[in-house]
Amino acid sequence: MTTAQAGDVVQLVGRDHKHFILRLTPGQQLHTHRGIFEHDALIGRTLGTEVFTHRGDPFFLLQPSTDDLIREIKRNSQIIYPKDIGFILMKLSVRPGVTVVEAGTGSGGLTTVLAQAVGPTGCVISYEVREDMQNLARKNLERVGLADRITFKLRDIAEGFDETDVYALFLDVPNPWDYTGQAYRTLQSGGFFGSLVPTANQVSKLLVSMRREGFDFVEVCEVLLRYYKPVPDRLRPTDRMVAHTGFLIFGRPVIRSTPPPETLEAQDETDDPDLAGDNSAE
Repeated sequence: MTTAQAGDVVQLVGRDHKHFILRLTPGQQLHTHRGIFEHDALIGRTLGTEVFTHRGDPFFLLQPSTDDLIREIKRNSQIIYPKDIGFILMKLSVRPGVTVVEAGTGSGGLTTVLAQAVGPTGCVISYEVREDMQNLARKNLERVGLADRITFKLRDIAEGFDETDVYALFLDVPNPWDYTGQAYRTLQSGGFFGSLVPTANQVSKLLVSMRREGFDFVEVCEVLLRYYKPVPDRLRPTDRMVAHTGFLIFGRPVIRSTPPPETLEAQDETDDPDLAGDNSAE
């Protein structure tokens, strides 16, 4: 069994499903709508068990999921949704020990997950042009104990990135098509590039820019998520669905010995990787 230790980030969830995320610090208190928790009384307790406020109200002591951390992040800008972040990690092949560059930092939602994924031996280099946003992101990363994995840079990426031969790079800026050249020069050949934009016309601008700069294996997609009510006798979708939040665009910087075609040809549906290889007889 795992016990909560001083310095751990934990979550307290009440019967009314209100929850609190905190870093356990000796001598500190948490004041809730149901009463007070002494941090000292939580340190050493087994995760997953019920604990009680000074008034006797019950809460469960849990380790927060990454999804919980992102949803509860303090922000003054829109963050990338967890449903998109998981797919971004896979498409950029983020793993322990690698170096990932992102721009811009925003409130630090994606930064938090990248820092978790690269582990203590990896590094996330995060560019942001607004100092107030960077300060907020830094506090959010410190709150969950991941700030030491981040190198924060207050810079306009129009001036370019300091790094070269980088494993992966993600642009979360309003006009990523203006910075694909900088991204291409920063990434290692065959590295991983990604971006997110909310509208179709932005996707078109980015595709043109990526093709001009030498990116290939380009993909455009969106992630839709629908929850179901977990009631065995009345299983059905919840009333609201997390549908379109943004278009995800991915590509790989390559070195060509021949110039690319002048136009993008429409892809036949038989070239769809999810359909290829299905030669079963009808």
